[in-house]
Amino acid sequence: MGNRVVIVGGTSGIGLAAARRLADHGHEVIVAGRDKGRLEAALADLGENVTGRTVDARDEAELTRFFAEIGPIDHVVVTVTGPSGTTPFRELELEHLRRHVEGKLLPHAAAMQAALPHLNEGGSLTLVSAASAGGSMPATAALAAVNAGVEAMVPVLAVELAPLRVNAVSPGVIDTEWWSFLPDGARTEVFDQIAATTPVGRVGTADDVAHAIEFLVDNAFTTGIVVRVDGGARLGAPK
Repeated sequence: MGNRVVIVGGTSGIGLAAARRLADHGHEVIVAGRDKGRLEAALADLGENVTGRTVDARDEAELTRFFAEIGPIDHVVVTVTGPSGTTPFRELELEHLRRHVEGKLLPHAAAMQAALPHLNEGGSLTLVSAASAGGSMPATAALAAVNAGVEAMVPVLAVELAPLRVNAVSPGVIDTEWWSFLPDGARTEVFDQIAATTPVGRVGTADDVAHAIEFLVDNAFTTGIVVRVDGGARLGAPK
């Protein structure tokens, strides 16, 4: 049996794909998510190497109890995300920005803090940001601010918490439920447009990102980095 890995936000999308990949490769995986129905569906799908708990990552007390109850662990992956969709800055209400901060940035920090007393010294923390951090796509200011905040913690904590390793994965456009704010036809059109301007010629899958997460969990000589999993989108359209 491999290491014990906790995935906060591991009941859907990227977190679920990471749980499946890590469990398939011999790790003992514990998934946490706030939706009981999704948790039950995930556990039914993932198999015997995976257990789970209902945990709201926005609640510090719940996180503290969760990590205290599961005991010693080797790695923590945080895939929690906030509201989906984009909003032009002129229309952005501060309450909407606050929901992004409270839905992603604060849960990432809270999950790490709650996990620290239970993490083995040679373990790791892996965060999930997004390509909006450092990007320039209109209407993504709230997303950019929160994801840049997640990424900014990585090098600081890699030094401060050493020898614990701290890294992040930054996905580009990934075909997950996050995009469900768009109707099916519109979503397909957007994906096709993005694929046409991406060197690899497609949008990503949750497993593309999960593969990078697995690397960061397993590679004991990697810390303080943000792995871009965006199909080369930042490079511009192919010639």
